[in-house]
Amino acid sequence: MSRTILLWGGVILVVLAAAGFGGWLFSLPSATAAKAPPVPQAETDAVVASLRPTGRERPLIAVIGINDATETTDYLMPAGILRRADVADVVLLATGPGPVQLYPALKVEPEATIAEFDAAHPEGADYVIVPAMSRDDDPTAITWIRSQSEKGAKIIGVCAGAKVVAAAGLLDGKRATTHWYYLPEMLKRSPTTKYVANRRVVTDGNITTTTGISASMPMTLTLIEAIAGRPKADTVARDLALGQWDLRHASDAFKVTRPFAKTVLANRMAFWKSEELGIQLMPGMDEVSLALVADAWSRTYRSTVATFAASAQAVVTTNGIRIVPDRAMTNWPDGRSVTTFPDQRPAVVLDRTLEAIATRYGEPTTDVVAMQLEYPRPH
Repeated sequence: MSRTILLWGGVILVVLAAAGFGGWLFSLPSATAAKAPPVPQAETDAVVASLRPTGRERPLIAVIGINDATETTDYLMPAGILRRADVADVVLLATGPGPVQLYPALKVEPEATIAEFDAAHPEGADYVIVPAMSRDDDPTAITWIRSQSEKGAKIIGVCAGAKVVAAAGLLDGKRATTHWYYLPEMLKRSPTTKYVANRRVVTDGNITTTTGISASMPMTLTLIEAIAGRPKADTVARDLALGQWDLRHASDAFKVTRPFAKTVLANRMAFWKSEELGIQLMPGMDEVSLALVADAWSRTYRSTVATFAASAQAVVTTNGIRIVPDRAMTNWPDGRSVTTFPDQRPAVVLDRTLEAIATRYGEPTTDVVAMQLEYPRPH
């Protein structure tokens, strides 16, 4: 998948609609409000229990990515939140040597290849986090994920990472969820999978899956609760400024609607208005906020994001993640740089970024971004 945005398949559909399939466009539903139903406490308790560590006293968590295209927030946010919680050892991995190009933005230096990890930890990880990837059937990733499961690791498929887990054969006959747009593909990969609606996080045995991109934050807090207890998870949630992070999810609120398709079509057709926006990388910056900002601005169908720093050397974030700048420069053209709101906490940063997108491109574009992030944006 290119560095543009997640729902490229949706772009093709709406362009076809403009070319003569207008009936399809008008057949789409209007935007609807949906309320997340409550989740029984017993179900929440069961999810937490299923994620409790069964191996090392201090768990080892591996986040795997393929080098050419792994989803930005899926890869960075769990690692950043887990490291700020300091309840486990977290390693960012790549299937091969060299940096991991994230999509739709950012480039990261991983800490090891999967081969190096296996040599250092032949017994395997306690948890493996699987982000969305451009290729669901990458043979190296699939083989490694399957082998980690066989060694006893708990596998967590974040967002469309569930498709990768399905391709590894680990969702057969299990309950699961995924990003709303990719649900049909997950079920095609694993027809016996039992889809569970209205849940951000679903566990079945040693497999956990989540809904769309923004669900990686509550998923990670749930994992922290399983490892270190509810008080620790609450402390981290307050540090993130995330007030509500339970399993509730309104699945019916996320779908291709007529406003969504019309906005995507209009933004794509106005290609001459597209712009490249810059994010300055600074040592010690918050990697969770950085991921959310870069991801959101890259999903407008009006803008792409590039990072810049004074040199081409990797910039180290507050929790030790090495971000490789796209450009070695000290300034970005006036009016075309965006902030990561360094004085704000990550959950607030996401809301502030969506407000900035609304100011620049309008509310309909902001709704398109929130829909892709599967983020229940308040209005």
